[in-house]
Amino acid sequence: MTTKPGPGRIALASYIGSVIEWYDFNIYGLATALVFSKQFFPSFSEAGGTLAALAAFAVGFVARPVGALISGHFGDRVGRKAMLVASLLTMGVATTLIGLLPTYAAIGVWAPILLVVLRLVQGIGVGGEWGGAALMAVEHAPPNRRALYGAFPQIGIPSGILVSQLAFLLLTQVFSDDTLQSWAWRLPFLFSGVLIVVGLIVRASITETEEFERAREARDIARLPLVEVFRRSPLQLFAGSLLSFAGPTLGTFLSVYMVSYGTKQLHLSSGTMLWITVVLSLPWIAMMLFAGRAADRFGRKRMFVIGSGLAAVAVFPMFLMVNTAAVPLVFTGLLLMTAANSVINGAQPAMLTQMFPASVRYSGASICFQVGSIVGGGIVPLVAASSYARFGTATAVAIVIGVVCLVSMLAVLPVRRELLDVGAPSPQRTVDHSLSEQ
Repeated sequence: MTTKPGPGRIALASYIGSVIEWYDFNIYGLATALVFSKQFFPSFSEAGGTLAALAAFAVGFVARPVGALISGHFGDRVGRKAMLVASLLTMGVATTLIGLLPTYAAIGVWAPILLVVLRLVQGIGVGGEWGGAALMAVEHAPPNRRALYGAFPQIGIPSGILVSQLAFLLLTQVFSDDTLQSWAWRLPFLFSGVLIVVGLIVRASITETEEFERAREARDIARLPLVEVFRRSPLQLFAGSLLSFAGPTLGTFLSVYMVSYGTKQLHLSSGTMLWITVVLSLPWIAMMLFAGRAADRFGRKRMFVIGSGLAAVAVFPMFLMVNTAAVPLVFTGLLLMTAANSVINGAQPAMLTQMFPASVRYSGASICFQVGSIVGGGIVPLVAASSYARFGTATAVAIVIGVVCLVSMLAVLPVRRELLDVGAPSPQRTVDHSLSEQ
């Protein structure tokens, strides 16, 4: 007789899988900056090769909504566990194959074509990951611990980024640039094959959630979950997408934009900025778990409003500290924004998953998260960079970030507390405008 795994083990499995997925997704970005322009786009000029490699990198973000739609459809019809395993396997196979891919010198134009195809597959895999991992953690959790357990897939994102950054930092320390360009860049991709085996073993041991099993027994399984979620919960989709802007915006702002800002505008070394982001990942992980527990205790909606409001205000003093170019103040300023981001991300998974009925929950939560990722991870950085180029001041960038965070804060205000804080203590009852489940 097998023992049913507890919610803590389920959360750990969601975390490990999320770490692996985001490790895979991020090592491509690091390899893009280091080697792909020379190995796969050598016929371009140096600038053209870099742009072509970055375009191939961006393809992964375009594919993420496709992965969310596919995984959402089958996750609501077949089950959460099956799609979690499928997304992990999809990502792992694509990443390992990139590590085995012949370069332009070996097979010509087929090399960049296959690279783009595999990046598309990577995007599909990671697009289906978050919704399934969040649902498995939240639906298995005790009602008064849903935000805490839901934070585990979230901390997989900075953890995966941290591991990938350390992997490439190690490569640059161990191998010469020529060796790195020749073959050593493949090692992090091939190592993914080992990680995938570990992830599959961990995820194979988890069970399907009781909420999905009850929906299946009651035959409350939507034939077309995507159509059904737009029909039954259009307002939740709208509000959920808007509230999902802030987290990805701040994540990309801290890990990508500020690294570029520190090197180009403050003339700090890229190594200094990279190490600052690596060190920041540790308190980021710890604060996100603390924020998840606080959201269960004090209310997920309340904590989300506090986090997004803090971020909208704190971005201005953050730039005052960062612009000194003194490393301790740069770190302190970024830590302040990391704390605000942690509060947002600690509450978000439990909120998003509870906004939708079980029969369309995978689809609804995945769509909202990926819409937020496209806006926050893709569009907002471009707007921020354009604002700085036009006005020549960090205040313009701070206004862009602040407005996005305010949009997320305002989006959550009309959602009734009972919908977002299911199972959480409710020390006081307040009347909110309702976005009812239709």
